[in-house]
Amino acid sequence: MSRKNKIKIFRIILTTLVLALFIGITIYLFPVMKNLSTLEGKIAFKQKVESSGIIGVLSLFGLQIAQIFLIIVPGEPIEILAGMCYGGVWGTVFIMGSACIISIIIFLLVRKFGRKFVYDFCDKDKISKIEKNKLFQNPKKIEKIMLILFLIPGTPKDLLVYVAGLLPIKPLRFIIISTFARFPSVITSTLVGQNLAIGNWKKSIILYVAIIILVWGIVLVINKFDKNKITQNVINSVK
Repeated sequence: MSRKNKIKIFRIILTTLVLALFIGITIYLFPVMKNLSTLEGKIAFKQKVESSGIIGVLSLFGLQIAQIFLIIVPGEPIEILAGMCYGGVWGTVFIMGSACIISIIIFLLVRKFGRKFVYDFCDKDKISKIEKNKLFQNPKKIEKIMLILFLIPGTPKDLLVYVAGLLPIKPLRFIIISTFARFPSVITSTLVGQNLAIGNWKKSIILYVAIIILVWGIVLVINKFDKNKITQNVINSVK
């Protein structure tokens, strides 16, 4: 069997895993999720999550692995689910911790196997576009660029994990940046999940919108003082 076919099978298996886990978790939690607006429903939901124990944690970790490897699967639903199950604080710790572990593995695999490994999981044209951008090849600016991209909600962070292995950035520095710069995006989603778990739908929406506006406000300020338009340049490169 060719390498290309093996990768295709691997991606199909991961996609199937994601769908199976999402469906399984939904079926498992739905009976109590529909009553979250009541005190009894909130208590039942908490008991349901606690009774799942290590199986629940491993299921969520499996979703995180598949999501980062597949890239096309958005991370927000998993982050919201983590917030619903474990709260804003522990949900954030879980997501950031698991993302850190998976990012280390992918980064090291890219450094070992090079572009061929990246092309197996990512769009070749997108990778070439990023690599051709001189800013991404500048050792003095790459850390700042990665920090900005990981801070901004909506940027393809999982794609950046693959690309980073091809760029002039030190492994430890990248892992630190990619882990902690996710915080605004992750805490936003997990807090939304936490509020959904107690039936507070309106607060979830307001909180989500408020944090996104805050982060984009910071980006606009950076752009205003960025005479060389570095931020906009790198954002366009990863679109």
